[in-house]
Amino acid sequence: MKGYSKLTEGLLGQPMLEILTTVCALEAAGKKVYRFEVGDSAIDAYPHIVDAVKKALDEGHTKYVDSLGILPLREAICDYTKRKLGFRPDVSQVAIMPANSVIDFVMRSVVNPGEEVVFSDPGFAVYIAVASYLGMKAVKVPVLEKNDFRLNPEDLLARITDKTRLAIITSPQNPTGGVMTEAEMLRVAEIAKEKDIYLLSDEIYAENIYDCQHYSPAVVDQCRERTIILSGFSKGHSMSGFRLGYAIGPSDLIAKMGQMFETVYTCVPPFIQYAGIAALNTPKELMAERVSRYKKLRDLMVKRLNEIPGITCATPKGAIYVFPNITGTGLSSREFAKVVLEKAGVAVVPGCCFGEGGEGYVRLCYVRDEETIEEACAAIKKALTK
Repeated sequence: MKGYSKLTEGLLGQPMLEILTTVCALEAAGKKVYRFEVGDSAIDAYPHIVDAVKKALDEGHTKYVDSLGILPLREAICDYTKRKLGFRPDVSQVAIMPANSVIDFVMRSVVNPGEEVVFSDPGFAVYIAVASYLGMKAVKVPVLEKNDFRLNPEDLLARITDKTRLAIITSPQNPTGGVMTEAEMLRVAEIAKEKDIYLLSDEIYAENIYDCQHYSPAVVDQCRERTIILSGFSKGHSMSGFRLGYAIGPSDLIAKMGQMFETVYTCVPPFIQYAGIAALNTPKELMAERVSRYKKLRDLMVKRLNEIPGITCATPKGAIYVFPNITGTGLSSREFAKVVLEKAGVAVVPGCCFGEGGEGYVRLCYVRDEETIEEACAAIKKALTK
């Protein structure tokens, strides 16, 4: 029997989902686990979003549709972008697909094997995984706690070479919750133009902002030249299981990505896409209410973690995670995650899963209920004391 392809040798997968598998096995065996490992909300999608799916099914929206997405959703995204960022892209600039697919297809479209893609360290594990299996060189830009985990544009500039084809920035950031300033975003856009590289702006957490505002580098070229926005509904609208996301970019690039998507997936189910339209039309007061609730959960978790000896936790300005520094415990990130899972029944993600810069930290998703946060932090404190 012949072996597998060279491409498969670079497959890494997602560490968070591996932990999820372990946790599910523990729960199946009857063990109680406090789950903070996956970026999923304990709060359900709004009823009007679920109702939109039911209505679409009742109306027979169950057939093949355009691989780039149904026109009503693409138009709704154009309108939403105008409200949020101040410019309205053309419908031809919008493609509907799961957010992780956007990462994969953008990288495949603009970077060749052996060429370079630049992104933050720590950073989303999928950036690392896609670059690995596609044979691209991943160049890491450190994001540091002393800078509120914001990427420094000049550090990005210093790592761009003649082989760089793509830079990926994330704000709010996964796993740290760092939020870049307007000046930093504009400088990144300027660097991308100066160096003639593509810029993927991962804005999946743009609705999850506290204490500040969201800024996008896309305002500079309105996604018509080199900037691609990645966004979706998993985080801001509690729709992780819907697997619904979108890209906004130059029309010719979006067309290429559409061809890739139709080759691999054909299309996102149309009844799911109608949920996206409903989500984009969620009343502002409901969105504000959810952000306020998330902020209270964030503050509670930060407070409780800072009460545990050996742990210090900065307050993130965005996303749905805390990224506490656990070096004071004397444990590595993996050791800490192992101890708290085995001794406290608390599932967290080791920071090193997001790159070397994440060592000494762990990630916890705090959009859980207050009781779960209180009990889990108490269990961690007890386990570490022992």
